[in-house]
Amino acid sequence: MSIPSPRGEREKLITALTPQLRRHLKIRAFEHGMDIQDATEHAINAWYSAEGLPEVRTDGAKTWGTFLPVGGPDKFKAACSERGVTYVQGLAQALTLWLDNHPSPTTPLVAQPVVRVIVANQKGGVGKTFLSSGIAQALAEAGHRVLLVDYDPQGHLTAELGFEDLMYEDDVETLMMHMDGSAKGDIHDLLVALDGERFGERLHLLPASDDAFLRDVALSKVSFSEAALERALEPLEADYDVIIIDGPPSLGLNMDTALYYVRRRDGELADRSGVITPVWANKASHRAFRLLKSQMDDLCRKGRIQVDYLGLIINAYDSRRGKLVKENKDQWEKSSSPSVLAVIGDLKEGREAADGEIPLLEYAPDSEHAQVMRDLAKELAV
Repeated sequence: MSIPSPRGEREKLITALTPQLRRHLKIRAFEHGMDIQDATEHAINAWYSAEGLPEVRTDGAKTWGTFLPVGGPDKFKAACSERGVTYVQGLAQALTLWLDNHPSPTTPLVAQPVVRVIVANQKGGVGKTFLSSGIAQALAEAGHRVLLVDYDPQGHLTAELGFEDLMYEDDVETLMMHMDGSAKGDIHDLLVALDGERFGERLHLLPASDDAFLRDVALSKVSFSEAALERALEPLEADYDVIIIDGPPSLGLNMDTALYYVRRRDGELADRSGVITPVWANKASHRAFRLLKSQMDDLCRKGRIQVDYLGLIINAYDSRRGKLVKENKDQWEKSSSPSVLAVIGDLKEGREAADGEIPLLEYAPDSEHAQVMRDLAKELAV
């Protein structure tokens, strides 16, 4: 089956790719001002004429897909068969060759918009707050300027970082007031910084507020409500490299404004800003994902916009929970669009850090949880 695109008719090639190679491809393509699909197409075309390529390690490769011109997938598979290599090995050789031939440029790429990511799933308890906070901490630790936006009316992120009292202060302006245009002050005044030498004053939080429970109702009265969050956060964007939104546990206008905010802007490269969805290895998460994806597709169609899905994260996975849990995990990992970025075990450090109102990377910097956050941060650090 082919699909129309600005590049002409395309067909999907489904194979597998290691997380490391996928990450290097994303960063290098960005550095050269290219879309990942274009870089992959160029890599495969160069691979056809290359000889004597060494074997590339493909341990841990995950399902991955890309679109090639009509006939491209069949041509690639035939070439792999002629060379006696698997499709996974063929793609790994092609991309490694492309990376070798396209080193990081010495001249920086023209500036792109601030990276904007929402960690979204209307299903509660799947780890949105845990992942939003952990990835933001890892990015700040690595030297990036990061803003965390607690967009969940329940305010778990704000509370778990030790700022719960801010949600109930009287006579202060809120994010909602900046969204509906009633605020008089500067939105910078709402921000608080996370202490700690590890973050170097680079990690800030925009706390939740108790009026957020009425956000859907309030937004229904706002002209062009989908852009309300963008209008509110625009004055902050120049101060940060990455803005991460801890999404609401519901669908509706509240979610639409967040999805619209992370859309691909004019001139922005693909798969740079967008949506990350934490899921569990169960049927309920599959149903919740379909609902979120349906809303996102509807918004894109009606608003004529593009929102990129950056990936899925399987959270709190424990194979000891039985055969069905493993089968659901395997089903997630077969997805090529969006692909699974990480599988996180059901470990204690994240819960303990949240209960103690201590950032994870301060509480357990050497834990497996912390290392996963650093790996995920590298996916966004472009």
